[in-house]
Amino acid sequence: MLELCSVNKAYAEGRKVLTNLSYTLKAGEYVAIMGESGVGKSTLLNLIAGLDTPDSGEIRINGATISSLDDDAATRLRRQQFGFIFQAFHVLPHLTLSQNIALPLLLNGAPLDRVEQMLADVGLRDRGHHFPRQLSGGELQRVAIARALIHRPKLVLADEPTGNLDPDTAHEILQLMRTEIKANGATGIIVTHSHAAAATADMILNLTKDGLHPVASEGT
Repeated sequence: MLELCSVNKAYAEGRKVLTNLSYTLKAGEYVAIMGESGVGKSTLLNLIAGLDTPDSGEIRINGATISSLDDDAATRLRRQQFGFIFQAFHVLPHLTLSQNIALPLLLNGAPLDRVEQMLADVGLRDRGHHFPRQLSGGELQRVAIARALIHRPKLVLADEPTGNLDPDTAHEILQLMRTEIKANGATGIIVTHSHAAAATADMILNLTKDGLHPVASEGT
């Protein structure tokens, strides 16, 4: 599903952040990536998402090299197969919660029958008519998570998805993410500093200057 092939990336000032990084994830695998601040965890996620390009090397999704796709093809790939949960919620302020969550379905021409269930799954039942300005940061994060999962993406990318949530809500959301990833045979990657969040994945990978290295994980 996802192949990282000798990926290299340096920051604008020239400091190398990823060097000859190679790794393969199969469909159905769900991993957590941990590591020290500044080691390149969010950079790696942006590269996989196609929001940034490696200086050299390739990132392949189902055999297709992301950087070789034209803008239209890359947009279709992200819209149809990716689910993004980033630290900045990117919830659209002029749309209701239901409309925000339904957006991936609308863009893909899919039925809207999952919207109410996803609202309920993230603890926002009966809030669909509200606007983002009426929500707390934690509630906005839950909207972003519901939106990322609603179209059953094949690749779920999450950057600190529970950073704005209380422990009980975080636990529920992490279980929802795992359930959706497994039910859809998707590949899931969560970048986190939280050991509790990482423990919900099948495997924990530690990102260092020497690459990605599996570490012990109990999983769930």
